[in-house]
Order: sequence, then structure tokens, then C-alpha cells
Amino acid sequence: MMQDLVNENRRLREQLAQLLAQAQQNQDILQRHQAFDLQFISADSFRELLHTVFHTFAKSAGLDVVTLSLLDPDYDIRRILVDLNIRLTELPHLLFMQEESEFGELAERLARPVLGTYAEQLHGCLYPEPITPPASVAVLPLIRHGRLIGSMNLGSADGLRFAPNLSTEFIQHLASIVAICVENVINTERLKHIGLTDPLTGVNNRRYIERRLLEEIGRSRRQGYALSCMYIDIDHFKQINDRIGHQAGDEVLRSVAARIKAELRLSDALGRFGGEEFIVLLIDTEQPDAINVAERIRLGIAEHPVVLINGDKLDVTVSLGVAALESPVTEGAVEAVSQRLVARADGALYKAKQSGRNRVVAA
Repeated sequence: MMQDLVNENRRLREQLAQLLAQAQQNQDILQRHQAFDLQFISADSFRELLHTVFHTFAKSAGLDVVTLSLLDPDYDIRRILVDLNIRLTELPHLLFMQEESEFGELAERLARPVLGTYAEQLHGCLYPEPITPPASVAVLPLIRHGRLIGSMNLGSADGLRFAPNLSTEFIQHLASIVAICVENVINTERLKHIGLTDPLTGVNNRRYIERRLLEEIGRSRRQGYALSCMYIDIDHFKQINDRIGHQAGDEVLRSVAARIKAELRLSDALGRFGGEEFIVLLIDTEQPDAINVAERIRLGIAEHPVVLINGDKLDVTVSLGVAALESPVTEGAVEAVSQRLVARADGALYKAKQSGRNRVVAA
């Protein structure tokens, strides 16, 4: 009888020890989950969120690779990244898709996390070269208001890390937190972007161009690439306002801005500098190439009349002045170099006006 009591007592103590160990393990997991949540929630900018996803979280979770796929059909997010001087070439783990079908066979399964062994046909689009494919993956759909906005893709060199039968409660919670954070930082950056955007034409405003010009001159000094500036003015714009009205003038401004933008790369910058004047910054572009771009813009506007809201067609032309950053770019204060570059482009524009308009003149 005594031995039975001793054995029962030992069994109860062992059970208690197991329960305490499990409780401690659960507490550790809970604290780790909360720490992950705080890491994401505390990111108040896109750059900080990306660093948290690709570095802080990946290291804390013991992952070999993490990629983030975002649906961006209208290039809205990518334009914001350009404005933030975040270069996509420096972020191979940040992927963009135009539509859900680009997820391939995964598209129909992204109502919940998809776990399993890596398969090139299934997961290749989420881990493109030069990323080394993982052994096992967990694809976490990012869903906001019932709509897929992308996926967070976890990869491990351990082929058993993400088994298909693994519980997904934690990573589903993680996906919901990341989706909220992605949406929040994008909305925050959009609000910042609004303050740097011309409300009439939808392109950048003068404040943005002046700030961006300083940044690009500084980057040109560090990295040694070319920078060209284009000053554009709509010919006889005052006559359009006086003859047809300011509403027609606004339509012309919007149309001209759109046609200029259509000839530019995502990395270039277009801004309305005032009235009917626009400035374009052509990144990593020598003056001869900038002149070619300017000529394409001139022809694109001159050869296609603006169709007004009442159906009337209006012939519009522009004059353009082009200047490139002088060498050596290391001389002088950045502000002075910036002012001189714009002044040279403006001077070239003045010559284009004086020599008959509807033409390109280089400084």
C-alpha cells in the first residue's frame, strides 16, 4: 500500500512537472509571438517595415529566407517607393504582381496559409533568382477587407519546418498582423505623397522636385552617375486660357503632364514647377540621351491634339530646355549646384522660346 502511494505521488509530480514545462513553453511561445507583433506594429514607414520583415523577423524566427509579394496593378506602391528613394534593385526579396493570376496554381489556394515542400512550378514565382530556393515554405496570404493584397513567403532550409499538416494558427495570426501593417504604412506614405503632389495634374509639385534634386545630386556625387534636367513650358498657354477658358487650360495641363509622364521611366521624376511649367529629372542619363527623350516628348504632344471635354480638339506644343549636371559634380554646395542646373535648363528653354517655340534646345 505504501509503495503504491509513493508511485502515485511520483507520477503526480512528473505530471505536474510536465504541465509546468508545457505552460512555460506556451508562455515563451506567446511572448515570442507578441514580440513579433510589436516588431511589425512599431514600423511607421515602408522602409522600416521592409527591414523588419526581411531582417529582424527572419533572424528572430530562424528563417533562411523571407520574401514579400504585393499586388500593385496600377504601380501605385512602386511610385511611392521611387519617391522614397527606395530602389527595387536593392530589394530582391520585395516582389510585385499585376494580378492574382501571377501566383499561378497558388492563386486558388490563398484563402489560408499554404505549407509544404518547395516545388519550383508552384513556388518559383515567390523565390526568383538570385534567391536560393528553400527546402520548405509557408505562403501566408495577406488579406484586407476580404481582398488579397499580397503574400508573405517564409522559407527554411529544413525540409520538415513547414509540413502540410502543421498547425497554422500562429502564422494565420502573423499574416493578419502583417497585412494590417502593410496597408497602414502604404496609406501613411500616400498621405505624405499627397503633400508633394500637384492636385490638378497628379504629378509631383515644386517642393518635391526641389527636394528630389538635392538628393539626386548627392547620390550622383557618391555613385558617379549622370543626371539631366529638362525644363518644359507649354507654348502660348495664356492665350488658351484667355480664348477658351481656364477649364480648357486645366485640361491641357493634365493632358500634357500625362504625355510627358508616358515617356519617362519609373525612376525619373516629373513635377509641375509652376503655372504651365514642368521640370523632369532624368536619372543616370547623359545629355544626348536626355535630348532624345525631350524630342520624343515634344513630338508626342505636337502630333496629338488635346481632346477637350466638349469634344473639341486643340493643337498644343511645348518648348524644352535640357541641361546635364556639370563635371566635376563634387564642386560647390549641393544647393548651389541644384540652382545652377535648373537655371541652365531654364536658359535653354528661353532660347527655345526665342527661336520659334515647339523645339528642344540644350544648354
